Amino acid sequence: MTKMRRKKGYFSISAVAEMFSVHQQTIRLYEKEGLINPKRSDGNTRLFSEDDVNRLEEVIYLTHQLGINLAGVEMILKLKREIKQMQKEMNKLFESTKKQLEKETEASTQLVRESAKKLIKMRKKQEPETTTEDADFNREKQSQIFEVDNWEIEYEDN
Repeated sequence: MTKMRRKKGYFSISAVAEMFSVHQQTIRLYEKEGLINPKRSDGNTRLFSEDDVNRLEEVIYLTHQLGINLAGVEMILKLKREIKQMQKEMNKLFESTKKQLEKETEASTQLVRESAKKLIKMRKKQEPETTTEDADFNREKQSQIFEVDNWEIEYEDN
């Protein structure tokens, strides 16, 4: 089955102005200040995409509802972009750290297993004759040593 793609729709400045109950000149001012950047048609008509409309909605909210001036809006939008970039970088760092921790955990688990095997061999060499009860006890202790796969790390939120 072929997946159909919907064409992206564009809105004219008059449709967008009506959508938000603002004057077209206000939208032109926001564009002049660099707060929005709609595409242009071959005839130089502004074409507002869904993203442009969402951005304009945010600018109108900040200016009309919160009373923030255009310089403040510009700063807020810049800080939002920087925060988004830092979040991406932090997510990459967390993923990298998680992978490294998994590798180190596996190496530590392997080291514990190898050490446990060496200890068991050393005990067997040093142990005198054992009874059936002692052998059962030793097998139980040995199985407990190898249960390191069930370890869990819990983190506390501060």
